[in-house]
Amino acid sequence: MAKVAFTPNLEKHLAIPEMEVEGDSIGKILSACCEQNPDIRSYILDDQGRVRKHVAVFIDGKMIDDKESLSDPVASDSAVFVMQALSGG
Repeated sequence: MAKVAFTPNLEKHLAIPEMEVEGDSIGKILSACCEQNPDIRSYILDDQGRVRKHVAVFIDGKMIDDKESLSDPVASDSAVFVMQALSGG
């Protein structure tokens, strides 16, 4: 099972421990996380099921490429990290 961790900043708003979930794509992984803890859905996904613009998702240290259909592959031993995206000028 893939291990999924969330930014510690999210702990200020939600109790969200590290999770182990099954899935072969980031979409399935995030969906499984939202099933275990429905409160995180609105933090990470928009109303169309895409990763929100202010959220960055990494699989084994590499940012996902597909924030819309969430097709990036996830291996059973992958580490997934979800955090706020930073921007500025």
